[in-house]
Amino acid sequence: MGSVRKASAWLGLVDDNDDERYYDDEYSEGTESGDAWVTDPRVKVATDVAEEKGRRIGTVTPDSFRDARAIGELFRDGVPVIMNLTAMEPADAKRVVDFAAGLIFGLRGSIDRVSNRVFLLSPADTEIVSGERAPHREDGFYNQS
Repeated sequence: MGSVRKASAWLGLVDDNDDERYYDDEYSEGTESGDAWVTDPRVKVATDVAEEKGRRIGTVTPDSFRDARAIGELFRDGVPVIMNLTAMEPADAKRVVDFAAGLIFGLRGSIDRVSNRVFLLSPADTEIVSGERAPHREDGFYNQS
């Protein structure tokens, strides 16, 4: 297909029928033996490893105050939670922040504002490391004299 035809197809001015040549008629949707594809047992899925080591972070974007329960359940299990309240009405967002404040008070956690209407709830055993730069040293990496 020429570049003018590709551009026209991309703009939707002509039909792009070149995709048909990539399909194989002999391809079947399912496996013929009926067995599902199984992961090698020696390979651990990232979520399994993260759960074993306690390296999980939950993200919740509630639509209403009813979704606050998901935040509470994750935080109660010791999972840091990022609450994104940008999709909520201001009154409901305030209620969720009040709920989160009670949650962190009761479980001795902490709350940090990440950005406008986005908060990080951290359990008591989680350390928040700031992204501030380290003080400048005279014998730094680039000073190789």
